[in-house]
Amino acid sequence: MAESVTPLRAGPQPLRLRVNEIFYSIQGESTSTGIPTTFVRLTGCPLRCQYCDTAYAFTEGRWMSLDQIEARVADLGFRHVTVTGGEPLAQKNCLELLRNLCEQDYVVSLETSGALDVSQVDPRVTKVMDLKTPASGESGKNRWENIPYLRKQDQVKFVLCDRKDYEWARSVLLEHELEHRCEVLFSPAYGDLEFRQLAEWILEDRLPVRFQLQLHKLLWGEERGH
Repeated sequence: MAESVTPLRAGPQPLRLRVNEIFYSIQGESTSTGIPTTFVRLTGCPLRCQYCDTAYAFTEGRWMSLDQIEARVADLGFRHVTVTGGEPLAQKNCLELLRNLCEQDYVVSLETSGALDVSQVDPRVTKVMDLKTPASGESGKNRWENIPYLRKQDQVKFVLCDRKDYEWARSVLLEHELEHRCEVLFSPAYGDLEFRQLAEWILEDRLPVRFQLQLHKLLWGEERGH
């Protein structure tokens, strides 16, 4: 009688993410502007904003285990780490990566469109949530249920293309009393809205927001890896 053979069972597979790029640069947006930061850019996004400057992240990328990602972050050696995209929350294992980075004592931020649920994001992570304006073409995707999960350390960003966008953002700011929840950032869409014009509107209306420019674009333009 032939001897029976017990089939080998595969062990648990390592958690993976599809990564577009991992690089270091000067943080160009948010209240951490100017701080040297490691960026982990994940692949994929359910939105198609008309002003998107990272469309290459929609599909380009390679699979990496969380251990590989975390080892690369450690090699670069910066205390601040930003997980971005694309839309990083489109990959469920992003939540585990964020937790791991926090456990390793990095100062972690998440750049998210606000179209996906943020309720499970580790509370140690600073959420920078981009509410999409009408001119983006994706304002219908905003997940308003995310607003109660914003805290003082978090930030809401509005990228504004024109006066209508500004008035819409001003209305959202006041309706949801966002300034009492977190920092609010008004940013002109690069190449669409004149910087000084937005600054003057904010001053005229005495809005409780932070005016910001994309510092990385002023330094390096559209060059990738910055």
